[in-house]
Amino acid sequence: MFEIVLFPIDRSRQAAETASFALKLAKQHESRLVVLSVVEPGQDDPAAVAALLEQARGRFEEQGVSCEVLEREGKPAFVICDVADEINADVIVMGTRGLSLEAEDAPSTASRVIQLAPCPVMVVP
Repeated sequence: MFEIVLFPIDRSRQAAETASFALKLAKQHESRLVVLSVVEPGQDDPAAVAALLEQARGRFEEQGVSCEVLEREGKPAFVICDVADEINADVIVMGTRGLSLEAEDAPSTASRVIQLAPCPVMVVP
């Protein structure tokens, strides 16, 4: 059912917890798993992002799921949706809130992705 699963990741605790759900889904459906990290210009350390992606790849591969890792630059919600469209993702799996905890009344990245996504979005609480 889900041939391609897109899993956007950041350094938040919630993203780490959501990884378990993405792993389970990819295993269950024998999906191609794509792990994406979006670097916001001037806000993220490129070395930390690269380390995060390699750590994620290692965690998934230890569990028997190979994955592709992508690093892109830009506004997270827009980049996530663009990548989902580009790779023809069947589903995006993400947490409700990541590191970009903006003002309390500002919409989260997850809510923006839900509005803009070209495919279903599974938001893990």
